[in-house]
Amino acid sequence: METLEQIKGRITAIIPGARVDLIPNECPSNQPSLLIDQEHGVRIAEFLRDDPQLRLDYLSNVTGVDWPDTIVKEKVKVMKLVEGVETEVHGVVERKKQGYLEVVYHIYSIAHKHGPVIVRLRTNDRNVAVHLPSLTPIWRSAEFQEREIYDLYGVIFDGHPDLRRILMWDGFEGHPMRKDYVEPDDYEYEPTPHDEVLERARSHQARNAVL
Repeated sequence: METLEQIKGRITAIIPGARVDLIPNECPSNQPSLLIDQEHGVRIAEFLRDDPQLRLDYLSNVTGVDWPDTIVKEKVKVMKLVEGVETEVHGVVERKKQGYLEVVYHIYSIAHKHGPVIVRLRTNDRNVAVHLPSLTPIWRSAEFQEREIYDLYGVIFDGHPDLRRILMWDGFEGHPMRKDYVEPDDYEYEPTPHDEVLERARSHQARNAVL
């Protein structure tokens, strides 16, 4: 199979305007991936599936990832008066790196018996611009897995044929796999709280009594 660098080059050559970045992976699995842009996501997926050399015709799994906002510290050099002399000193500045939601697709070729090729799509943020194109029209096996990510992470898949909750009930508030999700003091299926849930309930009741 071609390298990801070669696949990236062919995508950008064939699909005008497509943006593809090679994302390294420092884990022991050493599986780098391709980050593709939202606007050309479906067209790129079609290429990966239909290209005679690739024939990536089987989507094995789809995973959601939540990347919250982070504070990044950067070292900078600044000029500062030291004992009346302007001197270059090292300083640290902090900047906020906006978080996003990510969806990761693992794709194989049954026809050519190779893979996986790992493809990523990212939202613009975690709150408002959480739309991504659905790849279910390209690989039908994405249908339930995209629904699961919609349910647990809140990603809205445009073009999905049946986008609705699959694990949580209608009316459930929030997305349990978000890293900032706060569990309730009690659960609908747990009318009598106990153990950790009981402690949270007591703490919550005490705060309400003070207020």
